[in-house]
Formats: sequence, structure tokens, C-alpha cells
Amino acid sequence: MIAAVYILACVTSSFAAVTVIDLTHDLSEDSVFWPGAPPFNFTILNREQRDGFWYEFNYVGTSEHGSTHADAPAHFAKGQWRVHEIPASNLVGPAVMIDVSQKAKSDPDYRLSVDDIQKWEATHGRIPDRAVVLAYFGIDKLYPNPFLVFGTRTPSDPTTFHFPSIHPEAATFLTGQRSVIAVGVDGPSTDYGQSTTFDTHVILGKHNVLGLEGVNNIAKLPPRGATVVIGLIKTKDGSGGPARILGIIDDRAGSGVCEGLIHTDL
Repeated sequence: MIAAVYILACVTSSFAAVTVIDLTHDLSEDSVFWPGAPPFNFTILNREQRDGFWYEFNYVGTSEHGSTHADAPAHFAKGQWRVHEIPASNLVGPAVMIDVSQKAKSDPDYRLSVDDIQKWEATHGRIPDRAVVLAYFGIDKLYPNPFLVFGTRTPSDPTTFHFPSIHPEAATFLTGQRSVIAVGVDGPSTDYGQSTTFDTHVILGKHNVLGLEGVNNIAKLPPRGATVVIGLIKTKDGSGGPARILGIIDDRAGSGVCEGLIHTDL
């Protein structure tokens, strides 16, 4: 039995009892991209009434790393998975939502710590295997203003950035002491704004763990009990790409929709 069967079985058992949270920002010319990325290009090729039908057709050109997107492990780790090599089963997993927004509010350079994770586990139990860990800092409310998202008056200069993210020690804990498939943030990077070595990116990549950036509406998820679906475009040799990320909440139970069920690669 393949992973898709498990996913369908646990998600579609009762649509009436399932809430779907869109964890995705719009992708447009107003989206936040890392400095140096070429401009987003949405060109209307056709938008007209034809004989008997309406017809629309557009061209879309975009950098891989902007708005809500996923970093493939190869983004910062040579020889690790590129986008098309990521197993489909690594795009679905039980959600872990860790809210450190109050700490980030008082410290724009705050980084999720091992202590934060262990305090979460003391309340909610051990992080489930193959989890998608999402850290909430409160940055999603600032999109798509690049001045506020990057925490700077000069969003073209990364040396001036001040925004929170994941401490490398926390990334090491999640990849070494726990079994996770993805780590995400509502900010523009899994490393904090003042990083110059991008250690968290490197650690996640070396362990074939996806990085999710620009994730929206994380605070709408429960701390535990939801399932995350990462709709990443399967670009051959890609280092990442835009993703429609969804959070699925089973309103009937406290356990995740698919927690413990997805274990077979497609």
C-alpha cells in the first residue's frame, strides 16, 4: 500500500470534520524575495472571450525563494536532495506548532532554542516522528512589507536585517535527537536576520530536512494535532520553489489527521 492511500484514508474519512488552514501567502509582484532575486513576472498572454468560451493563459516567472516557499536540502548542502528527489512522503507530516511570538516581540533577533522545544514537549509530549515543526514569531502579519519583514530600513542590504528564526542548536536537536521531515518559520529565512553563515540552513540540508519559509497563519494551528501538506512544485534539479502549504485539522480528535500513518514513499 502506498503513501497516497494512507493520506486519503486519514484525510477524507470525514470531510465534514476536517478544517483546512491555508498556510500560504499570495505569490505576486508584491511578494517578499531575498535581495538579488530577479523581479517576479506575471504576464497576461490571453484574457479574452472567444467563440463559445472564455480563455485565460499567463506566463509566470519567479525566483525559487520568495513568498511562501520550500528550501530543498540541496539549497545549502551539496549532494543532498534537489526538489525532484524529495520523496512524496516527505511532503506530508504531523504538525508541531511552537509559539515564541512574545519572545520575538521583545527581541527582533530571537532564535528558537532547544529550551523552547523541550518546554513545548513538557506540555504537549515528545515531537512525533516525521513531524513538520513550525515556529511562530508573529512575522506573517507583516507581509508583504519588506521593511517590516526584514526588520530594516534598507531591505536591499542583508547586513541590516533583524528578524527572528531558528537557532542552529535547535536545528541540531531536531535533526539529531528527533526525527523531523521539515522545519518552517513565518519569516523570510530559517536563519535569523544577522546570520552570515546560514548554519541552520546547512544543518537542515545536510540531514535532508526541508526548510519552509514565509509560512502564513501558523498561529491558527493547534500546538499538536494537525497535519501539514507541502504542495511543492516538482522542478527538476530545483533548490526550492513556491509551495501551497496547507494545515489540516481533524476536529474529531486530539491526534493528528495522519500522525503515525505516513511511512511509505511513493
